[in-house]
Amino acid sequence: MGERHRTIVTHLEMLAEPKLPHIPRPRGKYALLRADKPPVHFYRYLYNTIGESYLWVNRRRLSDAALAVAIQDERVEIYVLYVNGAPAGFFELDFRHMPRADLNFLGMMPEHIGMGLGKFLLGEAITMAWAHRPNRLIVQTCTLDHPSALPLYQKFGFNPCGQEVVELEGL
Repeated sequence: MGERHRTIVTHLEMLAEPKLPHIPRPRGKYALLRADKPPVHFYRYLYNTIGESYLWVNRRRLSDAALAVAIQDERVEIYVLYVNGAPAGFFELDFRHMPRADLNFLGMMPEHIGMGLGKFLLGEAITMAWAHRPNRLIVQTCTLDHPSALPLYQKFGFNPCGQEVVELEGL
């Protein structure tokens, strides 16, 4: 059993497509590509590397078969941002509960934090989510996430709609 961590989870929602602030494009060579039915090992690489510092553990606990069901569903869209040929971040949109859309995960590789790429990635995630015409887009963040996560979500148009205290057990 791992160490227990107490965190405050903030639930946020967006009820209409926002007018996004100007977001600069990444410098250098970049591409944002959808990973159609990504291999479990590749998804785990992204999730584990990005989530290591923020105690992302829920997907780590899933078997490969259970994770494949979650990430390879045609209603789940995973986009990977590549900068200069290497993965720099990713986001995951879940449309399985339409008309509600979920931004399940959004994160940057450690070496790309602080370069403004998170803003770019969030803007793209919001734009792609609203292209599906949901009536609500939701996301959650917690006090274990990067300190700029909550203010960034709010700057881009998400409004807090609930909070809860959660005990997480690390691996």
